[in-house]
Amino acid sequence: MSLYRSKARSDDVDDAKRRLETCYGWFTEGFDTKDLVEAKALLDGAS
Repeated sequence: MSLYRSKARSDDVDDAKRRLETCYGWFTEGFDTKDLVEAKALLDGAS
C-alpha cells in the first residue's frame, strides 16, 4: 500500500495500479485484512 501511495503521488498511477494488482493477485486468503480491503477498494476505484 505504501508503494502504491508513493507511486500515485509521483503521478505514476498506472504503474502503481499494475503493481498493486499483481501483489493483490498473489493472495488466496486474508481478504478481510485492512491492507487487502484497502487495496481492493483502490483497485475498484472506491477510494
